[in-house]
Amino acid sequence: MTYLVVSSLADLPATVDTHGARDVVTLINVGTPVTRPDPIAEDRHLFIGVSDIVEPMDGMILPDTSHLDRLLDFGRRWDRQAPLAIHCFAGISRSTAAAYILALAINPDLDEQALAEELRRRAPTATPNARLVALADEKLGRSGRMIAAIRSIGRGADAFAGTPFILPLVLEAEALADMPVVQPVG
Repeated sequence: MTYLVVSSLADLPATVDTHGARDVVTLINVGTPVTRPDPIAEDRHLFIGVSDIVEPMDGMILPDTSHLDRLLDFGRRWDRQAPLAIHCFAGISRSTAAAYILALAINPDLDEQALAEELRRRAPTATPNARLVALADEKLGRSGRMIAAIRSIGRGADAFAGTPFILPLVLEAEALADMPVVQPVG
């Protein structure tokens, strides 16, 4: 079964190695040095230079529809032959929002609330970027359900960085039975 795996920048190399990812999405501030892991070809790495903000701030890049469109296009082109790694600086906000968004875009039958609850179960520190979620809710025609679901799980536990975790693309019990909640330590 293929899945999404979320990590911080610091955990990205181990995440790619442990899961055999061949595609990576980076959501990080412009100018932050990111070394693409060796197994990842340049054309299989999406870099989205965006700040972790929800309202305009001087000197920062507010997530907008162009960022969302690039994320969705990349996710839809992903061949699902290996897990897709998604990271931001801490693995808490931008990357967790992107994983939530991509899971719903790739599998439109997923229930927004059930996926948000699964996200919380797997990532106690996750606080998905509300701006990215709101943009995706509108683009994907989810009628506010994505926004409400993410609000319902609340802010994640305080942390400097999140623990890498797996987010499945299906939520059936039999599919989840063999999938670890957190990334195995590699």
